[in-house]
Order: sequence, then C-alpha cells, then structure tokens
Amino acid sequence: MSTVLVINSGSSSLKYSLIDVDREQELGGGLIERIGQATSPVSHTVRPDSSADAVATMLVAEYESEREIADHDEAFAVMLEQFAAHGPALEEHPPSAIGHRVVHGGSRFVSPTIIDAEVEQQIDELSVLAPLHNPANLAGIRSARAVFAEVPHVAVFDTAFHQSLAPAAYTYAIDADLAREQQVRRYGFHGTSHQFVSAAAAAFLERDPGELRQIVFHLGNGASVTAVDGGRSVETSMGLTPLEGLVMGTRSGDIDAAALLHIARRAGYSIDDLDDLLNKRSGLLGLAGRSDMRDILAGRDAGEDAAALAFDVYIHRLRAYAGAYLAQLGGVDVISFTAGVGENAAVVRAEAMATLGFAGVEIDQERNAARGRGIRRISTDASRVTVLVVPTNEELQIARQTAELAVSLR
Repeated sequence: MSTVLVINSGSSSLKYSLIDVDREQELGGGLIERIGQATSPVSHTVRPDSSADAVATMLVAEYESEREIADHDEAFAVMLEQFAAHGPALEEHPPSAIGHRVVHGGSRFVSPTIIDAEVEQQIDELSVLAPLHNPANLAGIRSARAVFAEVPHVAVFDTAFHQSLAPAAYTYAIDADLAREQQVRRYGFHGTSHQFVSAAAAAFLERDPGELRQIVFHLGNGASVTAVDGGRSVETSMGLTPLEGLVMGTRSGDIDAAALLHIARRAGYSIDDLDDLLNKRSGLLGLAGRSDMRDILAGRDAGEDAAALAFDVYIHRLRAYAGAYLAQLGGVDVISFTAGVGENAAVVRAEAMATLGFAGVEIDQERNAARGRGIRRISTDASRVTVLVVPTNEELQIARQTAELAVSLR
C-alpha cells in the first residue's frame, strides 16, 4: 500500500490528509486553525476502511478540541498527537512520501518537484509573488521535513497546470522590460483542482482527455475558470495573483486599474489600503455585506436589493468568461462546475448557463436541482455540450502526483 500524507499549510492553519493512494481513499485527516493565537481549534477525522462492510463505511469518527498552538512546528506535533490518540496509527500506515501544496511556483516549476534545500530557497524567493501564501507553505514544509526526514517530500504547485499557457495568453500588455524584470505575467491558480476535475470529467464520460475541449468553473470563496484543450490549460481567469478574474467572496476580480488610481488620488488610499480593499472588502462582501453565496441567495430570495445585485454581478461575470472561453476553444464539449458554490448552488449553475443555448448547452432542471455526492450530469440527453458537477479533490490529486514522483525515484 502506498500512503501519502498531504499537507496544506496556511499562514495560521495546517490542513492534513492521510491518503491510501492505491485505493484512492482518505484514511484520516484534520485541520488546525488560528495558529499563533490564544486558542487554536483542532479537528481530526478518521474514516473507516472502504473494504469493510456497508454499515461500517457509514461511520466517520470526528474529534474536536482547542488549545494554544504557537507555531507550525507545534501544530505538526499536535497533528502527530491526533493520529496517535485517534488513528489511523501512522505506525500501521507509514507515509511513503509527503505531498505539499505550494501556491506559487512562478515560471520555474512546471510539475511536481522533490523538495531539497535549493527548492526551499526558490519557494522562498517566489514569496515576492505570493507574500500571503508561499511563506506559510514553506513553514509547513520545514516542519514536515524535520519530522519526516527519511521520506521524500514533494511540492505540488497551484500554478504548475497553467504553465502550458501560450505567451499570448499569459503576457500582459505593459512595458516588456519591466514585466520581465518584475516577473509580471499571468500564472493562474487552482491548477490542482482544474487538473483533477478535467481529468475526472473525461474519465466519467469514458473519453480521452486529449479529445476534449473543456471549461472548468472552480467556484468557492476563491473562484476561477479555466479553458482546458486536450488536457492542457490554455486560458485561465486568475493572473499574477489570485485576485484577477471572477467575482469572489471578498475579492473583486476584474477591475479597471485606473479605478484604483482614482481611489488613491481622490480618497487618499495607500498601496496597502488598496490591497486590503480588493482582497478583503470587495466581491460579494463589498456588494452585499456577506461573502457566503448561501447568504447572498437567502437575501435575494428575501427581496434584498443589494443581494440581488451581488448575485447578478456574479452571474454576469461567469457568463462573460464562458463566452470568452468558448471563443478561445472554438466550441466546447464539456463544462464542469466544482468547489463549494459550483457543487452546491443549483441556481448559480442554471443562471450561468442560461444564455449558452446558442452553443449547444441545455440544462435539465431536475438533474440540476437534484443533490448527489459524486460526479453527475446536469445537462439534458439532447444537449450538444455535456454539463457536469464534479466534486474536486485537491488532496487526492496532490497525493497521486506525489506518489508517482516518489515511486520514480526508487
């Protein structure tokens, strides 16, 4: 059995998942939050063996506690305590490799990469492009390498899947020398999710990914859309940072850069003020005072004008990108929705697709309204374009890539 421990280390959190890659089953995992604060919530989940009987597979053990956790090193110790106290025992399921989510790989990293001192240094250097993410990812890497020194550690980059973008797709029309000097270009994010979903959609349809033109909407608190042609990313909505593109929970997405100059001049905003505005006080939150789509939909149903406008702006942006990517691909075979909003908000899916009848998209309203756990088709049988809901699993994708690279080293 090949077992991989997947680590997603945030600035104040540590998410972990122990995965049996051979059976593609999560054995257990957890989340440690508010690292460095007075009280850190700890949640740990143990999942039953899928080979057990049907009754046992329905039972998931969940454990919650709180304590003070100073830093990521201490968070790692707490993670090990959770496995020891509640299972699954790492002695019985020793990780053959550790997979790390790293947000920004710049132009240097185009595939999963074995982590050594030089790679650590390069991830650190790329922190200039992702100051909120890469330092936190690196903290988790260093803590993990200290604990699991004898197994390979693999970095899987959010940006790697989008390294197939053509220069015409990733180049911004600014001074070329300045852009090159400051590494300013489109990198794209959520790549692990887009790669997983596009491959899962092809497998569900029993089609070769190389034959398909796909559009994948990853709609969560952060949101992005990617055009995938023949299994390769050819266009994506996020850019130099995860700010560009769709309307998100607290992020603005696309905005005229001159609007920021206007705000700076007229309202006296500093660079940091603008950063805070665009990343933390915009999107659905800025429009309607709430960042969760469930709250927006409830407000819209209650007749709140601000919630209705926020929803309309959100949908307008989805339709705009769908149309643009249809043009870039020259048509589409599959459209998939994933992540929290994409998987659960039927009205978002229906409204986003409502104007695409000209392109052969026809949504089955009953299928779309029905809830399910796995991949499901929400288009009609007559629809020329297949529209799917595909639950994403970034941890499994990281585990797969980590195991594949680790095995190649043996």
